[in-house]
Amino acid sequence: MAAVMPTAGAKAALSISGLNAWYGESHILHGVDLVVNEGEVVTLLGRNGAGRTTTLKSILGLVGARKGSIKVNGAEVIGLATHRIAHMGIGYCPEERGIFSSLSAEENLLLPPEVQKGGLSVAEIYKMFPNLEERRSSQGTRLSGGEQQMLAMARILRTGARLLLLDEITEGLAPVIVQTLGKIILQLKERGFTIVLVEQNFRFAAPLADRHYVMEHGRIAETFAAAELDSKMGMLHEYLGV
Repeated sequence: MAAVMPTAGAKAALSISGLNAWYGESHILHGVDLVVNEGEVVTLLGRNGAGRTTTLKSILGLVGARKGSIKVNGAEVIGLATHRIAHMGIGYCPEERGIFSSLSAEENLLLPPEVQKGGLSVAEIYKMFPNLEERRSSQGTRLSGGEQQMLAMARILRTGARLLLLDEITEGLAPVIVQTLGKIILQLKERGFTIVLVEQNFRFAAPLADRHYVMEHGRIAETFAAAELDSKMGMLHEYLGV
């Protein structure tokens, strides 16, 4: 499948072409093509093992080997080290969250280095995540799963990253927390952030995204715009079982 080109007048924040990726001898991605325009929310949908998380990790070079093209704001990054790619303004929120249990919520928030100018201030973050302000002195181990997820998202906003890679952020969380995370993503979209959302919970992702990519067996199987959602439900049921 050919890469989807940016719409007229849009600038591609992320452009991937012919991406192959391996973990050791295991060939996981087989020629992935996708484009995410600046300011868009785009989902990567698919069953477990389809290659969605590997796609996110490949963008940052967190796989064994990769070939193809990955451009961030037009600059090729396929040969760069992970720390250099991050400093191009990319924030990655992994499924495992990576909260430091011995540090307080605020210490976790302040730990990541600045990758670009213009990150949200601590005051702005606490306004967006009021739960974290209430728990700012609590150790990471004492935060609920939802609070840990909010913290994992919040700390990348402070770094100045404008392209956010969010991996299964609703996994195992209560519906009220999932709803809160959805509102936060819409706030970030209004602020001009570009977001790639790997999500198993399609009902959460559907109203947030401008476009959807469906992955299967390490390839992009389908892509469609939010306006096409109703006509694509049969196909989604086939691929995702939704």
